[in-house]
Amino acid sequence: MAKAKTETSEPLEKQLWKAADKLRKNIDAAEYKHIVQGLIFLKYISDSFEEHFAKLQVGEGDYAGADPEDKDEYSAENTFFVPSEARWSFLQAQAKQPNIGTLVDEAMDAIEKENASLKGVLPKVFARQNLDPTSLGGLIDLVGNIALGDAKARSADVLGHVFEYFLGEFALAEGKQGGQFYTPRSIVELLVNMLEPYSGRVFDPCCGSGGMFVQSEKFVEEHQGRVNDISIYGQESNQTTWRLAKMNLAIRGIASDQVKWNNEGSFLNDAHKDLKADYIIANPPFNDSDWSGDQLRSDGRWQYGTPPTGNANFAWLQHFAYHLAPTGQAGVVLSKGALTSKTSGEGDIRKALIEDGNLIDCIVNLPAKLFLNTQIPAALWFMSRNRNNGKFRNRSGEILFIDARNLGHLINRRTRELSPDDIKQITDTYHNWRNPDGDAQGGANIAGGTIPWMEEVGRSRMPEPRKPGATTYEDIKGFCCSAPIERVKELDYVLTPGRYVGLPDEEDDFNFAERFTALKAEFEAQLLEEAELNKSIAENLAKVKI
Repeated sequence: MAKAKTETSEPLEKQLWKAADKLRKNIDAAEYKHIVQGLIFLKYISDSFEEHFAKLQVGEGDYAGADPEDKDEYSAENTFFVPSEARWSFLQAQAKQPNIGTLVDEAMDAIEKENASLKGVLPKVFARQNLDPTSLGGLIDLVGNIALGDAKARSADVLGHVFEYFLGEFALAEGKQGGQFYTPRSIVELLVNMLEPYSGRVFDPCCGSGGMFVQSEKFVEEHQGRVNDISIYGQESNQTTWRLAKMNLAIRGIASDQVKWNNEGSFLNDAHKDLKADYIIANPPFNDSDWSGDQLRSDGRWQYGTPPTGNANFAWLQHFAYHLAPTGQAGVVLSKGALTSKTSGEGDIRKALIEDGNLIDCIVNLPAKLFLNTQIPAALWFMSRNRNNGKFRNRSGEILFIDARNLGHLINRRTRELSPDDIKQITDTYHNWRNPDGDAQGGANIAGGTIPWMEEVGRSRMPEPRKPGATTYEDIKGFCCSAPIERVKELDYVLTPGRYVGLPDEEDDFNFAERFTALKAEFEAQLLEEAELNKSIAENLAKVKI
């Protein structure tokens, strides 16, 4: 007798994605994103409202004599007020009506009128002719089941997870366009875990859909801290993306009053001119040639040198440095080309950041294929305003280099991501090097263990820990190196980690096919970067009037 087939149920968010994606007909991912995310947000605020509404109706204890329709009762509890025509129960009851699109648009308008913080944020795209009312009604029924089997008190967590999952899926579906609003989760987690933003002001001047802020809050919660100990500041030039960020933060109860939008952007119209942030976490556009640098030649932010008009990389680095508090730290993503470029004075700016500013703390070389919107190789830059501030050990005379190109795994043919173990490995290395006692906060140090990819190719174990009281950090050939500034000077201030970490001791037993594929991918990515740079140069030359 044949055994019964065991069914494995998929997570709720994946079921919803598959079902919702089937409903999509004549709408591309860039447009459909706002329909689905808008409905998820509407469900969230309606659930939160109805939960508090029920308490007011019972009228016990502090709620005795309260009016459930008094919106002041909701603002006092940090809950959005939802008028009757915008409540999910009403909309779901009307889901099969031919005018459901108009009703949802009117619901969004009504919510914005009653809640000033949401003005201009919510999408009104549901009455469009290319959105079939029957499909929309089916989607409303699907979203209505998000919290099925969960207490309403838990629905916000469920919805927040679904919202984040959908952001990632839409970004994958949109490819290059999607990468403009979404930084892959593993990159965000790595940045946040390395910086450890337990308290203070967190700033992202190119915040996209707000992933850096969400992950910072998650980090505090996971480490038994108080979420209210951090405050967030952000700026985004794309209004549509800014709306996504506002919804993403609201669905998690994160105050977003200081997340600003203007279409001029952070360079031309800095929305937080006087802000000095404790943490800056950002993923600015790579090699942006259209950043209005010609209008900002004498800007006060260029303390370490005037950045070239054809590439914003060193404008961003100086913008971040300008906004750092006296003990502030920054973790940012930049094109790998910024580690070596000497075009139009970039080499001099990099030297000044290292020597004069004493800002560069750590450089992490990332694997290829991590980003959705570009194949350009990338690196993480970690900056510290005061590297001898007493909180950590004095690192003024050295820079930590980590070569993580061999980490990560493919999630599809075009995209790679870092695993939790990869993130912990990089993070622990940095903390072992940076922290006064050498111990990685929040986890065991890596000394005496093995790096997964080294183990796979038969390479040696890491060094044993040093004596008690001494730092546990050790250089590991092929992976990490703490280089003195003198060595950086010898290499003409080039910051490519491979120049410093060298090759692993044992190269006899390695996977040639894997290594060849990785090198080929990196070479192809470099060719793409060269092509983009050549295009940028040609465009700039065309603007020159003789």
